[in-house]
Order: sequence, then structure tokens, then C-alpha cells
Amino acid sequence: MSSYETIKLEIANGVATLTLSRPDRMNAFNETMMREMIAAFDVTDADDSVRAVIVTGDGRAFCAGADLASSGDTFNYEKRLAGRGEEFDVDRVRDGGGRVGIRIYESKKPVIAAINGPAVGVGATMTLPMDVRLAVEGTKIGFVFAKRGIVPETLSSYFLPRLVGVSTALEWVMTGRVFSSEEAKERGLVRSLHKPDDLLPAAYALAREIADNTSPVSVALSRRMLLYMLDASHPMEAHRLESRLMVARGRAGGAKEGVTSFLEKRAPVYPDKESSDMPQPYPWRPTPAFKE
Repeated sequence: MSSYETIKLEIANGVATLTLSRPDRMNAFNETMMREMIAAFDVTDADDSVRAVIVTGDGRAFCAGADLASSGDTFNYEKRLAGRGEEFDVDRVRDGGGRVGIRIYESKKPVIAAINGPAVGVGATMTLPMDVRLAVEGTKIGFVFAKRGIVPETLSSYFLPRLVGVSTALEWVMTGRVFSSEEAKERGLVRSLHKPDDLLPAAYALAREIADNTSPVSVALSRRMLLYMLDASHPMEAHRLESRLMVARGRAGGAKEGVTSFLEKRAPVYPDKESSDMPQPYPWRPTPAFKE
């Protein structure tokens, strides 16, 4: 297993746990964490034993947002690049949180956020491309960008309105208000609330429900199908894709095992793997280039 400076990655019994691990900085996000999170999702995607990924935080926070060690120049990309001797091109500078968000979006494995403490700024937005969010009771969440003189990032302008509706998204973003996990659950951002000691067991129970009962290829395809159809122009797009994939999966070993195990009233043992058995071409809509 690779060593990391800002995260931990543990894989056991079909579940990967990615822990943001800068507890002395409340797991504040920096460039090293960006690179390491992307690398970790490369690892989990390449490992056929991994059926789900849980993301959580080390210590009392999930992620308190961007590391503000650079003070007022934290978000000055031109100065940051100049300090590293790199060329600045305004049309090519990419939001670091957004690069992590794209990688999570492209994950072949389901991603579960176990929000164990405050999740603010990028700490909140990085959970939006994840599939399910669980949180501890009474913790704080905030999309505080307007209070820092910047704008929402990490794909939040895409995901947040789709998850909670435009009105709630606008309220949270325009006020920059830090709110409770109870409000997050009430408005649909969080799936369930838990006592601190019960959070990870609940996340693992959900991961096990996926790992023990479902075809890995079917889960990977289903995840991508639902995400792709968020911006479909007509239901016919869904019908075309579903028809094509039903044909592909219907003749695969996973479908045979799924039906046979059901009829024989036993646990399934799916033969298919994401690394070798995804219907081609996959993905059906490759990620567009950042710069056209």
C-alpha cells in the first residue's frame, strides 16, 4: 500500500476507507491532499476486491475547508504558481477541489461520506459528488465561499442544486451560513444522523449491503447511468442507454449468477470484475477536456 502524508487508505473485506488525516489542522485541504485523494481513487478503482469506498476524517473534524496558511493569498492562484516558478495561464488554472470532485464522480466504486465532524468549504463540497452522506448529530456544515470573497467550487454549482433544490442551494450559498447536520438532513443533503461511535458502523453496514449482495459491474454501470442522466435532454437518452446495457448485461455471467442464486436461495458469487468485464465502450461519454 502506498504511503501518504495527508490521508490514510485502508482496504479490508471489500471496503476501502479513505481518511483525511491532518488532525492538527482539522484535516484542512491543501494541494498535497488533492493529489493524494486522486491517487487513492486510482488505487480503489484498480482493485477488484474493493466494492465501496468510505471517506471520513481523522480526529474531531471531517474537513474544515481549505488550508488558510497563506492568509490573504490563499486563493491567489497567480501568486501561488509564481511562488513555485510555474507559468500562470488564467484559462488553464484548475480548482484543486474540482479535480478531486471529477475523480470522485468518475469512480467505478460507490462512495459514502461519513461526516464525523465539521465539514466547511471544500470539506462540504467534496462530499457532493459522493453517493451517500451520513453525518454525526450536531456537527456543522457550511458553504461559506461568499464570506471568504470567493465562489462555490468542487462541482458544487452542479451538484448542490440537484441534491437539495435550487432554493435551498441558493440560500446556503448566498448567506454562507454554517448550519447543523440536522438541517442538512431535513433538506435532503444528508441521508442519516448518528452518534459519533455509531457513524462508521452505519457507513460500513451500508457498504456491506452493497458488497455482499450486488454485482460489481452492475453497480459501476448503474452509478454512471444515474449520474449521466442528470443532464439528459430527453428520457429517450435513458431508454437508449438502458436498452444497450440490458442487452450487454443479459448475456454476461453476472446476470446468470444473479438469477440462479435467487432461484436457489443462496448468496450470489458474481464472476464479473470492473477491470475486465465492463461493456465497451466505457465510459460512454468521456470526460470533456478542461480547456477546449
